[in-house]
Amino acid sequence: MNIEYQVTEQDQTINQILKNKLHISSRLMNKLISNKLVKVNNSPCDTRSIVNINDLISIDLSYEEDNSNIIACNQPIDIFYEDDWFLILNKPKGIATHPSALHFDDSLSNRVKFYFDSIGLKKKIRPVNRLDLNTSGLIIFAKNEYIQECLIKQMEEHIFTKEYIALVHGILDNKKGVIDKPISRKEGSIIERCISSSGKRAITKYEVLSEYDDCSVVKCTLETGRTHQIRVHFASIGHSLVGDTLYGSNKEIDGHILICYKLCFIHPVSNKEICFELQNLQYPCKF
Repeated sequence: MNIEYQVTEQDQTINQILKNKLHISSRLMNKLISNKLVKVNNSPCDTRSIVNINDLISIDLSYEEDNSNIIACNQPIDIFYEDDWFLILNKPKGIATHPSALHFDDSLSNRVKFYFDSIGLKKKIRPVNRLDLNTSGLIIFAKNEYIQECLIKQMEEHIFTKEYIALVHGILDNKKGVIDKPISRKEGSIIERCISSSGKRAITKYEVLSEYDDCSVVKCTLETGRTHQIRVHFASIGHSLVGDTLYGSNKEIDGHILICYKLCFIHPVSNKEICFELQNLQYPCKF
């Protein structure tokens, strides 16, 4: 699990390359340097030194981490894609992403902990994109701190794109549009969010794909990643998600229909754009 970088410019220190070329955070840099995990041409180095063109900088990310804070859960996971750097799962509806008081030992992270143990990967459990309990679809777990940092940075810079399919109440007048409304935590609640002028800006692009039974299937692309963003935005325009009892009214089905069906980002190691997409999505037509 090594990252390699071949020097292409003169008069740079290793520290400058780690920060400006590989975009490693100061916190991770300090950890790598203090543990002597950075080498030049396969030899130990002083990262303050200047390197030459064609020198090869290598970073060892295979160090073990304590992940005993999460209990392993021997339940199946649906692996959509995996390489040395991250794991992409197809998360089913009804499973929490993170452990909590209500899901202490049966969250998706607990299942990933068991899987990591089974393949001998002693790393912390790092979900990159969070999906709500009743939201299904593609979710990424980084296999080390560097990958997590890279992907979160891409999200902040709107390079990492997430697309969802939602089933909402009613027929929308505008079949394509943008919902640009700030979202904040609702006063007095630790879970519920609301539209608020004091909230953080939230932008959801949408397109109606089909309509039936006074419901609409909508494709949503997030430009921001606020908690419950799609659910709050569609409720705010009078088209709450079907089955969403938190922001809607009727419980037609057990939990809302919201699927993260597509992820696109730049692979932090190969630097190539990659996309992952679920096919043959299914959602109820009648209730």
